Amino acid sequence: MNSRNTQHVSRFTFHASRFTHHISRAEWNAALATLPAPHVLQSWEWGEFKSRYGWQPKRYLWQEDDRPCAAASVLTRRLGRWPAAVMYVPKGPALDYGDAGLLEWILGELETVAREEHAIFIKIDPDVQPDTAEGEAVMETLRRRGWRASREQIQFRNTMCVDLTPSPDDVLMAMKSKWRYNVRLATRKGVTVRQGALDDLPLLYEMYTETANRNGFVIRPEAYYRDAWGSFIETGLAQPLIAEVAGEPVAMVIVFCFPPAADRPSAIGTAPGQAWYMYGASRSAHREKMPNHLLQWEAMRWAKAQGCAIYDMWGAPDELDESDPLWGVYRFKRGFGGEFVRHIGAWDFPVSNVGYWLYTRVMPRLLAVRRWVYWKGKT
Repeated sequence: MNSRNTQHVSRFTFHASRFTHHISRAEWNAALATLPAPHVLQSWEWGEFKSRYGWQPKRYLWQEDDRPCAAASVLTRRLGRWPAAVMYVPKGPALDYGDAGLLEWILGELETVAREEHAIFIKIDPDVQPDTAEGEAVMETLRRRGWRASREQIQFRNTMCVDLTPSPDDVLMAMKSKWRYNVRLATRKGVTVRQGALDDLPLLYEMYTETANRNGFVIRPEAYYRDAWGSFIETGLAQPLIAEVAGEPVAMVIVFCFPPAADRPSAIGTAPGQAWYMYGASRSAHREKMPNHLLQWEAMRWAKAQGCAIYDMWGAPDELDESDPLWGVYRFKRGFGGEFVRHIGAWDFPVSNVGYWLYTRVMPRLLAVRRWVYWKGKT
């Protein structure tokens, strides 16, 4: 355990400790759950998952008066034989972004961590909305401290969110009439939805592959998704839902949630749960029976039963323009009553300006040339 003495930041004084070792999964997730809008990508499980694919997770928990006030699961990737690294805090750090002094303190800590690790830069992408007074203040603080709006977005900048706090009937009524009709049509046409399990992982990947081939996007090898989906299903942080017609699987979604209902602390101040629709797939068969509409509705019902207040549909256009590649996805999600939510996106703190320029400007061009040479040799 590393501790810091009293720090003076922007007229505020924090008596805080930074923990980097000897914290268990249960302790980390429980502490994270007490902070505002905790994200599943900041969970213990996500760090462990990424550790199997070249990233090293370190978890920093700051406490004030023995209560968590901020947390950051920081992923570090070493750059081969070079004595350098890149660092990323996915959908974090978790803290009250309306607390200017706390924000200054945590940003300073992350900057220090990046220097200690000899990083080229550290990236954050918290779910902070830019079109609010809080968001404007956060971006001004980032700029003043030397952070830069990143050219590389790892996660979607914007998303669509459905409010699950009303009654199920009211959530259904908030959908566009055609979407409600399609939900009911699917039921009349014999579409059923069941909860999937670990035994369904080969089926889920099979449908995901079919969807990728049909829509022309690249996916990872099966082992990656077996790990990503399976490890979260095992710990109760994800739930597959599979739509069937007469026993034939035709579509699926995988919904992530944090904190899971079983592990959610009962203490006052614990954040309500949130769900994320991160993966979906469908087959060409029986699409006229609208299985995807019923799947989304059942996913919302499942999330609400877990105590989730928000159903995040994970991804929306950068700009609301019909020419955007995500426009069709946006229209589909909007039909379910989803609200378009903008976020400030990713921000980088360059520790080495030269290294940052080489990594973000020169290296992508070199990789593009290598890809061009590779594909030219294939033709």
